[in-house]
Amino acid sequence: QVQLVESGGELVQVGASLRLSCAASERISEHALAWWRQAPGKEREFVAVINWRGSIRDYTDSVKGRFTISRDTTKNTAFLQVDSLKPGDTAVYSCAARRNPVGEGFDVADGQAYEAWGRGTQVIVSS
Repeated sequence: QVQLVESGGELVQVGASLRLSCAASERISEHALAWWRQAPGKEREFVAVINWRGSIRDYTDSVKGRFTISRDTTKNTAFLQVDSLKPGDTAVYSCAARRNPVGEGFDVADGQAYEAWGRGTQVIVSS
């Protein structure tokens, strides 16, 4: 099973930007990749997903226009560019993968749809 390791989280000020990375232990060219986050005391929340080709992206409403998901298949890495950070973005950000070679539809906001998860990287937005 693919192993995922996130990095890039840190303590920043309101309005700052970060680039989060998710490195996979093996080839993930046939996987849909997603970012989730969990704020203190709250349930895990879907943030963004990108399909195996990188041609389709989807975001939760609260981050549209501020966050951008991307992938570099040659490096087996996914990214989440997070801009205009707000205190409400404070959370542990985790990436998840689902092998999906034929691009079949699935509920991207269902955590159980993903086969592999990373342990997360902490983002703290201070006001």
